[in-house]
Amino acid sequence: MTVSWHRFFTTDRILSMRRGRGERDLCLVVEDTEQGPTLARWDAKRGSGLPLSGDFGDPGEAVLSADGEWVLSLHDDNGSEVGHVWATSVDGADRRDLTPALAPYTLRGIDTARHGDGAVITVAAPDGFSLWHVHSSGTPAPSRLFTSPHEAWNGLISADGRIASVDTTDHNPGVRRFAVTVVTTGTGEVLGCLTDGPKAPVRAVRFSPVDGDGRLLVSTERTGFARPCVWDPADGSRIDVDAPHLHGDLVALDWSDDASRILLVHVDDGLHHVMEFDLRSRALTAVPHPAGAYFEPDVAAAHLNQWASHYAADGRIRLLHQRFDQPLTILHVDCSTGGIPTADLPTPVPSGVRATSLTVHSTDGTPLQLWVCRPPHAEGPLPLVLNLHGGPNLVSVDSYNPQAQAWVASGVAYASLNYRGSVTFGRRFREGFLGSIGDRELEDIESAVRRLTADGVADAGRIFITGASYGGFLSLLSVGRLPHLFAGAMAFVPMADWVTAYDDMNPALRAAWKAFFGAAPDLDPDRYRRASPITYVGSVRAPVWIMQATHDTRTPPKQAYAYAQALQRAGGDVRIDWFSGGHETSSRRQEIDDQQRMTDLVQAALRGESWSRGPVEPPSGQGPA
Repeated sequence: MTVSWHRFFTTDRILSMRRGRGERDLCLVVEDTEQGPTLARWDAKRGSGLPLSGDFGDPGEAVLSADGEWVLSLHDDNGSEVGHVWATSVDGADRRDLTPALAPYTLRGIDTARHGDGAVITVAAPDGFSLWHVHSSGTPAPSRLFTSPHEAWNGLISADGRIASVDTTDHNPGVRRFAVTVVTTGTGEVLGCLTDGPKAPVRAVRFSPVDGDGRLLVSTERTGFARPCVWDPADGSRIDVDAPHLHGDLVALDWSDDASRILLVHVDDGLHHVMEFDLRSRALTAVPHPAGAYFEPDVAAAHLNQWASHYAADGRIRLLHQRFDQPLTILHVDCSTGGIPTADLPTPVPSGVRATSLTVHSTDGTPLQLWVCRPPHAEGPLPLVLNLHGGPNLVSVDSYNPQAQAWVASGVAYASLNYRGSVTFGRRFREGFLGSIGDRELEDIESAVRRLTADGVADAGRIFITGASYGGFLSLLSVGRLPHLFAGAMAFVPMADWVTAYDDMNPALRAAWKAFFGAAPDLDPDRYRRASPITYVGSVRAPVWIMQATHDTRTPPKQAYAYAQALQRAGGDVRIDWFSGGHETSSRRQEIDDQQRMTDLVQAALRGESWSRGPVEPPSGQGPA
């Protein structure tokens, strides 16, 4: 028998659409299907799609070559995120390793030129960060354009392939506030570096799509909030879109193909408002659209966004639109008429519940955004699941959430908190967790719980906390340091012991957390121990469930197993389950199984039943970690 909430997972839906850099309006579409995420090449002019079958590596980070005949993506070992970039023909018949002589690496950027077969990849390896010029044809051999022991991400290449950029921290080592360095692809010669000082990061978004135009669309934070800027590294000139009348981030997404307009989203208290800036008239105008989300930022990945609205080749704005109750749909806006036609790729919409955005004030008065969903027609305080996104430099946007809909369909309220550390709320908020990892976030979590109970949404004795990655870390930290607040914690791929995990992380993550903590664990172990949930196992009173991956290099398996063992020795009610793979769930079947498991655990806790199944076990087939 199919459980009613299964429909939120079993509907095939688009996860992302990324337009290729070439002149043709070809998009690489990632779709969630019964077989897992699959790729298709969509020809917007013809309105037709070509399903791609074969081994295309990580679909979420894949890009099309300029001619649309090749897919470039990272191929790794079972989701470990450590491997090589390969080019695979769209028919799956031909594939080639583009960096055969390099040691395995973690990918932190990939971009292709508008013409030719040139591309750049940004990699992190034990010897540091580097930007490489590669070719989808496999020849000539890769050439290194830039290298540094300090964090460097997000390499981009110009339309004609002659210059490239990379976000660097050499100007301010050890602090993740980037500058943008531009180099030639022929020799690696530095042409320019854009920095707005040690406190104001600058990040590249995209080179102009016009051949011979070396201008770069960047995001700056001189005001403390993201603002678009068009910078010419040849002469240092810049056009800043200061928009002093707008509160919050103004996020740059794309250029029009003639480089005359820029697509932007104003994020005001977490809500999206699409805008456009005309570079000729210097006019900033609102774009008509329904309420919802129009991009979703990413972190520690090959692209700035998991998915984002962009321009179509005919000049229209292609809006990628989601809501909590509506999967991604594609709308087009012709700004000359303002009309929004029917979606080009309609997605069936299961009947769900929209989320409400609330403003909550933390202990020190900092405003926080909280998304809330309640079962329709429910009365009085309910059991509630509080979700915490990962990152920490990610954000919960108004995007389709099958987990939220499943909870609501099961009679459980759902909330998702954008705690300090979340992006799109300005630099001060994004960096609000630094200095004392976990402390400010716990203040925010406690404030959210207080608001949910005061409003009568949640029953104070029946609140559960969950999250993945950094959200899993905060879930475990919460039941250790705020044991009175939660009836249970359900943590996916969590960080449970920073000290044990550090040496097992991939190089990119070690560099990031060294910067966030301000030191490596061997120089300041007390700071890492204070932030580690394993330190507080003796205070945990609620049951804990951990879902951990066997090949995870972000939150390695050994430290999660050590936490489960320590909590069990301390008398805690703990269960750890394992799945084969890396940092993210890769199949619909597993998502459904995980949701069923959590639903059963919540009901068991409400009946006062234990979650433990006996001694915690290491991954199948392995001895004690």
